[in-house]
Amino acid sequence: MKKTTGASQYHPRVHFVRKSSNRKTGPIPVSTTASDSCPDACPLKTGGCYAKGGPLAIHWKRLDKTARSTASESWVNFLENVAALPDGQLWRHNQAGDLCGENNKISARFIRQLIKANKGKRGFTYTHKPVDNANATNRLNAKLVAESNANGFTVNLSADNITEADQLAALDIGPVVSILPEEYGRKANKGAFTESLAEYRERTANLPRTTPDGRKVVVCPAQYLDAKSCADCKMCSHASRSVIVGFAAHGQSNGRPRRSQTERRRNDCSYNLILGNSICSNYRGKFAG
Repeated sequence: MKKTTGASQYHPRVHFVRKSSNRKTGPIPVSTTASDSCPDACPLKTGGCYAKGGPLAIHWKRLDKTARSTASESWVNFLENVAALPDGQLWRHNQAGDLCGENNKISARFIRQLIKANKGKRGFTYTHKPVDNANATNRLNAKLVAESNANGFTVNLSADNITEADQLAALDIGPVVSILPEEYGRKANKGAFTESLAEYRERTANLPRTTPDGRKVVVCPAQYLDAKSCADCKMCSHASRSVIVGFAAHGQSNGRPRRSQTERRRNDCSYNLILGNSICSNYRGKFAG
């Protein structure tokens, strides 16, 4: 009989560095978790994930190739490193990867170990694991996210668009971030901004800044400000935050060409939802009138 990687066999494969060289995070401690933690619920799993391009992709692929037999030791070392951080230290869990647990599931055992190791620190992360009421796994995920946020380890719920951001925020279990259309980001090429800050602000001045239910949306400052990073922003580390932090989608991923603005407006649910256009069949009528 073919062996499966059941919950009893699963151990997160995690890499930890005390000082990141990632420009977006800044020089803070960061971790990376193997891609088997990424849920099918994440729309970026099959394309569009920033971690699948550039230097981070090389590192992530190397982590994926590490033997599962060493995962237990790797996890223990990771927890020890987190626990050894100075009190009050800001750090980011998962510059790539998701919360511990295979596919859509969050492991109660491992997330509680991480919450304990993080005590007194300012760890934060993001998750696309489902937290709705569809099944027992999702309901447990929601419970664990709420437990984490209540005990000092901030888990941001990741929405695919601002309509879903409202739905996640209404659960009242943690702060929310959302994918935004590409237009919300400052134009850049190979990591360097190609439009001035004044040009960016003028171009985006009339883009919507609230969700359909009226929640404020703030674009991640690292996507439009020079020399801004997680290290000095810290917005995503606040579990009690009410504003939705938005991340503009990357225009190109995995060799796929950019779509024209006209095509995006016609076909992209995220783009149309944020502009209040009820053309997507899944959401038809939500913004009527």
